[in-house]
This record gives sequence, structure tokens and C-alpha cells, in this order.
Amino acid sequence: MTEAPTHPVVAAVTQRIVERSAATRTAYLARIRAAASTGPARGDLGCANLAHGFAASDAPDKLALRGRVKPNLAIVTSYNDMLSAHQPYADYPPVLKRAAARAGGLAQVAGGVPAMCDGITQGRAGMQLSLYSRDVIAMSAAIALSHDMFDGALMLGVCDKIVPGLLIGALSFGHLPTVFVPAGPMASGLPNSEKAKVRQLHAEGKVGREELLEAEAASYHSRGTCTFYGTANSNQLLMEVLGLHLPGSSFVNPGTPLREALTRAAAARAVAITRQGGEPTPIGEVVDEKAVVNACVALLASGGSTNHTLHLVAIARAAGIHLTWDDLSDLSAVVPSLCRIYPNGSADVNHFHAAGGIAFLVQTLLRHGLLHDDVLTIMGRGLHHYTREPVLRGEDLTWEEGPKASLDHDVLRPAAGGPGPFAPDGGLKLLRGPLGVAVVKTSAVAPEHRVVTAPAMVFDDQDALLTAFGEGRLDGRDLVAVIRYQGPAANGMPELHKLTPALGVLQDRGQRVAIVTDGRMSGASGKVPAAIHVTPEAAVGGPLSRVQDGDVITVDAERGVLDLAVDPAALQQRRPTGRAPEGPEWAGTGRELFAAFRATVGPADAGASVFPTHPAPAAPSEVPLVHA
Repeated sequence: MTEAPTHPVVAAVTQRIVERSAATRTAYLARIRAAASTGPARGDLGCANLAHGFAASDAPDKLALRGRVKPNLAIVTSYNDMLSAHQPYADYPPVLKRAAARAGGLAQVAGGVPAMCDGITQGRAGMQLSLYSRDVIAMSAAIALSHDMFDGALMLGVCDKIVPGLLIGALSFGHLPTVFVPAGPMASGLPNSEKAKVRQLHAEGKVGREELLEAEAASYHSRGTCTFYGTANSNQLLMEVLGLHLPGSSFVNPGTPLREALTRAAAARAVAITRQGGEPTPIGEVVDEKAVVNACVALLASGGSTNHTLHLVAIARAAGIHLTWDDLSDLSAVVPSLCRIYPNGSADVNHFHAAGGIAFLVQTLLRHGLLHDDVLTIMGRGLHHYTREPVLRGEDLTWEEGPKASLDHDVLRPAAGGPGPFAPDGGLKLLRGPLGVAVVKTSAVAPEHRVVTAPAMVFDDQDALLTAFGEGRLDGRDLVAVIRYQGPAANGMPELHKLTPALGVLQDRGQRVAIVTDGRMSGASGKVPAAIHVTPEAAVGGPLSRVQDGDVITVDAERGVLDLAVDPAALQQRRPTGRAPEGPEWAGTGRELFAAFRATVGPADAGASVFPTHPAPAAPSEVPLVHA
């Protein structure tokens, strides 16, 4: 495959991340290299410690675990049988153990991590625990790996906060080679466009709950990940482009022979990349500055979840790398939009996979200099490994070169030539202005709706807005809906996805409508322009706390402006109004257990993490960008 030179903006962003991260990345690498040893860490355990570690094992494994020859893999799993995406993991541990044994290793289930579903908790009090769960998962993974029994790891997780949490936890044990093992998406059900139409009809009161439930159940209908391109499936694509999945494994359906073969192969590959396996590949060396930029580019080219403007920043920092929203925005300006997957189109991830999927996406981005090939992956050096697809021939799993052309130009397009990209940019924009800094996803927003100037209607929670909608108070007027006190320090930054159908109704009636919030709009951010993740948030005294009904706000996703037509001095003189939940309002649904998180969580643009972060030192010189 002939590759173009690295795009100048991709090269410049990468270089400035390297410079900005020099001190923290050097310290991180020194730490994980010191943690690595010439043999299994269990060799340094005391006899009583080691005996505890293999007490439940059968006799052959006990004998092997006493020695230093066979590598032992930690299985960290997010299995539960309520969530469709994680239910397939019930059968994985014995399969992985047998496959590891055949490859000359061992495996133990080291621990489990929680897995909650934003789809179930939407609009409920439990959603206020969702973002915090990422860091709980990271800590849970660290506890699982802390026993010093392991030479590598297998991470089993799929959905929204689970994969970022597992990755952050794994990076704290960055000396361990680690393979992420996907479970795959469910088969396609009710088309996403039909589901969205029923949701909007329900918001208008034109269909009842039974019709809505029937549509939802026809869409979310079996084992596997939900098929729209939200955070869960963005996770899967990113793990592959980071080089942590087997090539082509992300979107193979559960319960198929190929899925089962890939699961076995993941264990065998994890054995091979341990020190004893001969190809030592520590995860902390895999996730470097170039790999992080590759993840950003793939997210943008595919129209992935806005939640990753939080997660990628937090993941990078866990590896000592300082990624910023400016980096993402500058990359977005030059990375073309190559995919149309719901909510950015009507297709689902199964259609994307059939059209050429990740193999074609990586191939076309590499060919046009938008990805770094010179990166370490679990398959060896070179992202070109991920232009291949798995093929099952009888009992033999092999990888063959993927398609050189998209098989469906309505879903997936090349970076240049043919029908050309769907848009010249990645559909993610950074907004700045008197209200702070925000992110807007434009890939699902029609061009005529990307600039809105209108009076503010201010709400302190989403239920208040939905009540106003139901009472008709939003009818017949242009408006910018301000939903504040929804940031990480206020109430855990819940997704506000329930607002989309209601505001979509107003937009379809011809009203000019936009959203401004310090909360999230989820990986399914839709057709209404939404300035999300506003920072500083209202709960820490950000300007949103001083906005009043009637203030004229401009959300300009073309120029990157979030403006407030109020004199700055007058705004500063206003007293904050509204407030975050407090006292008895926090009791119940586990929310009272997270008071320490609310008190210590960082801002959205630093990843909204409870883990301490150290500000990046100023780079000697920020590399000027050349937008070609």
C-alpha cells in the first residue's frame, strides 16, 4: 500500500502533543519500565501470598503457577446478563483459559468491573452515576491487577464508560501486555430512522407508550451491542485503531463461528506478546502520542461519540500524554467525514462493517497521510496490520487484505477520489466565547441549522425543559435552551439525550433551536445543534450560572463561537441563580456515595476525572498549524 506523507496538520498536532507531554510521558514510561521484571511478578511473592493466588487452581495449573516459564493472563470482565452488550461474556473465561493453555500459557479471572447502561438510566437518577462509573471501573481493574500474579491481561468490555475505564486501569499497569476482547454488535433490527421517527411522534403525543416500546424492543432485541454509532461502538473502533483489538474483530456478531475463533485467537495473541511469549508488548508502550492522534483521527473520520472528547483526554493523561480539545478541533478541520452511521446517517454498524468497515477506513486514512503507520500494536509494529480482515477457512483463522474500495458509498467513502468524503471536516468543533468553551458535533446537524441566534430559556434540569415543552411554552418561538448545573461537579454530568426528540419537534416546525449545556448529549448527539460540555460549569461559578431568560445567545458551529449579547461587566455583576442538587436531593439511588467524586472531579476539558492530573508545562513553542 502506497502511503502519502503525513498530513502537515496531523504531524504538527502530534509534535506539539509530544512537546507538551515530554515531562509527564517520560515519567510515566520510567515508572512502567521499572515495574517490568525479567520474570513473572509472582516470582517475588512470598510463599503464603503465592499459595493464596493458586489455591483454587487445578493441579497442573498450580504446578505451572509455582514456576516462571508459563505466562499467566489476568481476565478482567464486565460480564452481567442484564446488558445485551456484556451478556455474551458469560461464556468467555473458559474459552479464553483453554485457548491460553493451548498457546502455552495460563489464565485466571482476576476480577470484575461494574457495567451500567446509559440506555437504561437515561433521564433517571442513576444517570448521575454514569460518568463517575468510568473511574470506578478504572479503580476496579487496578484492584484486579494488583495481585502481582500476572504477565499479561485480557480486558472484556464494550460499552460507554466500561472500555475507557478498563483502559485507564490497564495503563496504570502499563508494563503488562494487554489485549481487549470485544463481544460484537447484535444483528440489525428496526431501522434507526424508523425508531427515531416513533420517538419523535411519541414526544408530540401522536403515539402511545405501547407503540414506542414496541419500536424500541424491535431495535434493541438480542445479545450484543446496540447497533447505532454511539459511545459503545465508538469504543470498539478506537480500540482497534489503537492496536489493542485483533484486526477486524470489533463488529463481528456474537454467537458466530468467526466471533468464537477471534475470542480464542485473542487469548493466544495475549500469550504471544508477554515476555515469555517472545514478543513483549506492554500496553503503556502501545498507547503513545502517535496512537492517541490515530484514535482522534479515526473518531473524527467516522463521526464518533462526543463522549470521547472526555474519554480520550482522560485516557491520554493516564499514559502521561496531554491531549486537549484544541488538538481535536484542529484535527477535525482537516480530517474528512467518511462514514454515515446513525445518528449521522441511516445505516448501523453492521452496514458499516459490511461496506468495508474498519479495514477500509484505516486503509484510506493511511493512504492519504491522515494516520500514523509507525505505531506499536498487539500485532506488531505498523497500523497497516489493521487493513486486514479475519477470515475463517474451515477451522483455520487467517487474516487477508481488506477491500480497497467501499462496497457502499452511502455508508463509507474514501478520503479522496470516487464519490469523495461526505464532508471535508470531521464534524467536531470547539466553541469559545463569554460563556466559556464547549464542544459541538455537527456531523448530524444540517448546514442550515448550524448557526442559531435566539433568546435564552434557562432551565436547571432537563425535566424542567420537558415540562415546559409539554405545556407548550416552547412553541412558536426561536430559543436557545440553556440546561445548566449538569456538569461533572454538579451532578456527575448526566446525558441529556431525552431532550433531542422534543427539541427536534420544534426544529421541524421551523423554529430556530439550539442547546447550551454543561452536561452531555451522549454518543447519539442528534440533529439539533448542541454546545455541550461547557466549561467552566455552572456549579463552580461559570458564566452559565449568571445567564437569564431572554439573554440573546449565539451558537455558531461554523465559526466556532458561543456568544452572549450581555456586557461582560454587567454579567459579572449578576448574582448566580439556580443551583446544583444538594442535601436531601442527593439521597437515594446510590448518589450519596459519590460525594467525594463531586467534590474532587476535574473539569470536562481535562477529562472530567477524579484522578489527579498535573497541568502540562508550556511547550517551548507551539507548532503552528498549516490548514491545507
